[in-house]
Amino acid sequence: MAAPGPVHEALAALPLVDHHCHGAVTADLAPAEFESLITEGEVWPGMSAFDSPVGLAVRRHCAPLLDLPRHAPPAEYLARRRELGWREVNRRFLTAAGAGAFCVDTGYAPHPVTSPAELAEASGAHAHEVVRLERVAEEVAARGVTAGGWADAFRSAAEEAVRRPGAIAVKSVAAYRTGFALAPERPGGAEVSRAAGQWLARGGRLADPVLERHLLWTAVDLGLPLQLHCGFGDADLRLHRTDPALLTDWLRLTAGTVPVLLLHCWPYHRQAAYLSAVFEQVHLDVGLALHYTGPARCRAVLEEALEITPFRKLLYSSDAYGVAEFHHLGALSFRRALGALLQDRVDADELSLPDALRIAAWTGRDNARRLYALPTNPPARDRSERPTRKV
Repeated sequence: MAAPGPVHEALAALPLVDHHCHGAVTADLAPAEFESLITEGEVWPGMSAFDSPVGLAVRRHCAPLLDLPRHAPPAEYLARRRELGWREVNRRFLTAAGAGAFCVDTGYAPHPVTSPAELAEASGAHAHEVVRLERVAEEVAARGVTAGGWADAFRSAAEEAVRRPGAIAVKSVAAYRTGFALAPERPGGAEVSRAAGQWLARGGRLADPVLERHLLWTAVDLGLPLQLHCGFGDADLRLHRTDPALLTDWLRLTAGTVPVLLLHCWPYHRQAAYLSAVFEQVHLDVGLALHYTGPARCRAVLEEALEITPFRKLLYSSDAYGVAEFHHLGALSFRRALGALLQDRVDADELSLPDALRIAAWTGRDNARRLYALPTNPPARDRSERPTRKV
């Protein structure tokens, strides 16, 4: 194997900003529970989630951090995980991710997971909160509110949420709830009240197109970066409705307002790249796809995203949820993929080494620092404390 080039070395040493992730579970997982967390589908009878690209990547690249050989069988992997206990497992993988900061979506927690403060403690990195707007809206509804009073109550609750210490952005999962084929204009007050009345009467989660439009426009008013899930996710979404190109007219209307961060994007990462090339406020990542395609294939996804994306518009995220393996695997996949494609361009004289190093730092850390106005002081734990691996 060839020695790593200077771009690989720079990325290996770079404290990443994982600009969108979730907490890690705070419990020891039974085998079926673990497998359910390494798939966007379900655990189906007669099949194992380990028999997938991400399952192979976990066994290859995560087993050594548990003091196991590469490609350890699933049963041995899960037994060692239980032997170490969730606290030690989380510490090892979160530290190995080598992040300087995590931006944590706190609005999705069907399992007990680490808070941003607990994630920071386990990793030695900074951690910041991303406020999920649908959760705020649903909490307002659960407290009891009239149809006519919901919009004002939601705005007040959202303003309070983003004033929490460490809150640096908001997020919407409109892709899941309604899809992006929404009328682009800001809905009027009467329209919002009518839709709120219908939603409050039927109950359940927010999935009304008028109210989702209201959430997006409220995000603009709040003035913080807005994260939008796009593309790949679980069976709760309808993939064809999550193409970010459907947001084109809304992006025209919101030009000059807040940064819009298109998350994950696969298989619509080329559409997201186009939007980033023509709208000043649009940025993207290919998180989630990184660890699901794994180090063996994620370079292709990242390379396609970079075909026309301006270099100040691409960010790193893992979208890790539940198993801390994904915080590590996302970071590993990103470093290897970006390092390989940039180094190849340097070797082919299509890119100078100083430019490659600048692009690597922008993508892995500095673009996120700029957009979210993150502190630049280093995290408390030195990267030399990252766990060693058996290879």
